[in-house]
Amino acid sequence: MTRALPGPTDHVVVVGAGLAGLSAALHLLGAGRRVTVVEREDLPGGRAGRLDLAGYRIDTGPTVLTMPELADEAFAAVGDSLYERVHLVPLHPAYRACFADGSSLDVHTGADAMAAEVERFAGPAEAAGYRRLRDWLERVYRAQMRRFIDVNFDSPLGLLNADLARLAALGGFGRLDARIGHFLSDERLRRVFSFQALYAGVPPARALAAYAVIAYMDTVAGVYFPRGGMHALPRAMAEAATDAGAELRYGQRVTRLERSGERITAVVTDTVRIPCDAVVLTPDLPVAYRLLGRRPRRPLGLRHSPSAVVLHAGTDRTWPHLAHHTLSFGAAWHTTFDELTRAGRLMSDPSLLITRPTATDPGLAPPGRHLHYILAPCPNTAIGPHAAAWSDLGPRYRDTLLRELERRGLGGIEAAIEEECLITPADWHTQGHAAGTPFSAAHTFAQTGPFRPRNLVRGTENAVLAGCGTTPGVGVPTVLLSGKLAAARVTGAPGRGATSSRPFTTAALPARAGAPARPGSPVPSVFRTVTRKAAAAPRALEAPRPGPTGAPEPPASSPRSRPAGPQSPVPESPPADLTDPTAPATEGRTG
Repeated sequence: MTRALPGPTDHVVVVGAGLAGLSAALHLLGAGRRVTVVEREDLPGGRAGRLDLAGYRIDTGPTVLTMPELADEAFAAVGDSLYERVHLVPLHPAYRACFADGSSLDVHTGADAMAAEVERFAGPAEAAGYRRLRDWLERVYRAQMRRFIDVNFDSPLGLLNADLARLAALGGFGRLDARIGHFLSDERLRRVFSFQALYAGVPPARALAAYAVIAYMDTVAGVYFPRGGMHALPRAMAEAATDAGAELRYGQRVTRLERSGERITAVVTDTVRIPCDAVVLTPDLPVAYRLLGRRPRRPLGLRHSPSAVVLHAGTDRTWPHLAHHTLSFGAAWHTTFDELTRAGRLMSDPSLLITRPTATDPGLAPPGRHLHYILAPCPNTAIGPHAAAWSDLGPRYRDTLLRELERRGLGGIEAAIEEECLITPADWHTQGHAAGTPFSAAHTFAQTGPFRPRNLVRGTENAVLAGCGTTPGVGVPTVLLSGKLAAARVTGAPGRGATSSRPFTTAALPARAGAPARPGSPVPSVFRTVTRKAAAAPRALEAPRPGPTGAPEPPASSPRSRPAGPQSPVPESPPADLTDPTAPATEGRTG
């Protein structure tokens, strides 16, 4: 039996209206709890936010949606449906991979379509290897999902089950790169099925083969895009929660938690005190621990995933070879991971994720215009340039990336930019993300499963954590599960793979789509925006040419009664040292 919170849990306050918080809220509502959600911004979404810039509707967080049935499970908890509220478009191809030698590969999630594409790209032997790999990925996923991902661990002894032996027999405790090489000899193909390890903050050569479960989600389960942008998902979740009776309070920053002994008795914001029986905290771990006044003891400090520089560019043209998602690999590979995770240097030969959401939904840009999202992995601020250095480094690295894109076939991209927003580790730091990364703690073996920071904190008996820093980890599917698992701690519901979601089919397209965000929303002050007409940034830095690393996803709705509004500003100066438990709690993020 999974450990549940003792005592009354009738009224639960959820701190943060991101994907984890909204998932927790829906599952709690379905279990009969009264729920209040407190969010510091003026709209829901957390990291899966929205920026409206001169007619461009920009997703500020994740751009890849997989496993939509996990989101639907949260809707189903209150008798609602994701597929009725959000129009999901299956992406074909899921990705387009472009390589330094000029070759390209469309990544399909259908077995026959992908085998045919691999045969065209690398020959029949590799196509046969792909089919064996696909079968292995499916078996790895089945071995892990119910016992290691969708589960609350109370102790490492929870690992001891029949699926552990199955996972070991599948080679899940070997190295990912070597295991993928067991099926595919073409290095370019191996990259397509192993770059996802960077989502977990670990190079493929050092990652456990069990992390191939992320490649399963990307390359087998399918990639989808919500019409209206990724922000349509949290917006719909907030609407469903409101319709089910939740109270959502926007624009309120949590400043402290009142307690009596080991119980939290109230959540205090900058405007109101909210009595509660239990609390779910979704901010980054340092902020959550600071609010609780408790920090778990760990023999070693947490290691964090690489960060990312993101350039959102609204342009007056596009480039036909770009798919909705394009992976642009550099020539280097292993050296790139060393730069990102060990040396703390910018990639000397970058591998980039380029997302063109207007390929699927032209309404995200003004008529005749296009939206491009360019993500370049970079070191986090714990091992790379510190947050303050990015005020000068960011604009110069932006120029370097644009020159690199010109060399890779996006001719005239700089001249085509009309509006842009540049996000660097300094911005993630300002938002309260430890080590300046939105991808939280890396998924090393010592930070995975029962060894990851737990969603219960010793010394506080009625608080639960949710979000990418706790179990099960980073990524939209796992963050949604973290909310479900947090709710199970409150309600005592089954915590082991208790899935009631409806599998997604292309026939289950929405009758309703989320309403568009209000046009003309001001730019959140946390993001530095630069327009083409603004003064030119310095161009002195020729970025170290990065090596290929699959780019991580930054890593996830206003209620119907309330139109989506602008994001409220956050402090312009970086918060106090996030590792200092004595730092003031007022600087913590609540979204």
